Amino acid sequence: MNASLNLLTAALRDPPALARWSQADLTLLLQQARRSNLLARLYTVLVGHPVWPDLSEALRRHLESEYAYAEAQARAVRWEIACILDAVRETGVPVILLKGAAYVAAALPPADGRIFSDVDILVPKETLGRVEQALLRHGWVTTHTDPYDQRYYRQWMHELPPLRHVRRDTVLDVHHNILPETAALHPDAAKLIAAAVAVEANPQMKVLAPADMVLHSATHLFFDGELENGLRDLVDIDALLRLFSSRDPAFWDIVVERAAELDLLRPLFYALRYCRRILGTPVPDRAEGPSEIPPPQD
Repeated sequence: MNASLNLLTAALRDPPALARWSQADLTLLLQQARRSNLLARLYTVLVGHPVWPDLSEALRRHLESEYAYAEAQARAVRWEIACILDAVRETGVPVILLKGAAYVAAALPPADGRIFSDVDILVPKETLGRVEQALLRHGWVTTHTDPYDQRYYRQWMHELPPLRHVRRDTVLDVHHNILPETAALHPDAAKLIAAAVAVEANPQMKVLAPADMVLHSATHLFFDGELENGLRDLVDIDALLRLFSSRDPAFWDIVVERAAELDLLRPLFYALRYCRRILGTPVPDRAEGPSEIPPPQD
């Protein structure tokens, strides 16, 4: 195996290949997976595969340990979601969970082996004040006390300044949209909120609709901040696309139409292109290259 290649994407696409790799390749694979926050996800890919018994005991222990850590984080996230819901319940505002928290709450494939840094929720902009005050009464405090930072977040960003719980030290991001006010793209948050779906039997806890969930993940990856967890986010999108398209063959047309409606065709274009090229996602040609999405300029 050529060590200059990305061994992690090769392992995700072709697990049997690991049986032919050198110890140096496997060591580099572990380093790449850990750096990408995908070590526990790699475990979920390999553990049920015939190649698993052929891996060294040391490699399996690394993967098992990281997966146990990810499972502990998932339990903590479920508890954090319950605490957030309890705090906001008095406002009557439905809470829409985003990204990792949504995957956990809805038991979606990207939750399996995911490492978390915070919890993200979406609420209508006009309810921000009520929601923030309720959270403050239940132990959350702002992490940005500088007046300039406060003004910047509240006037120009798509979220409140991050909140941290005084006892659990957990971080919560309260969004009113999925892109900042200054962004070139302007998705209508009201449409995202209106289409959100309830999780299980709890009408207060919701997640974005399937197409919107893909679009939000794509937008977060390609249009929102640093590319710190780029490959992990792409792996999330790959898992969502495979799941939703298997449930509904019309999903590819639905997500393209929804992207056009929300002014999010560009992030969808990039997400579909690089999912197919890097992870082998079975994206049909009509989805990756609809005429509504102009190709990027070289």
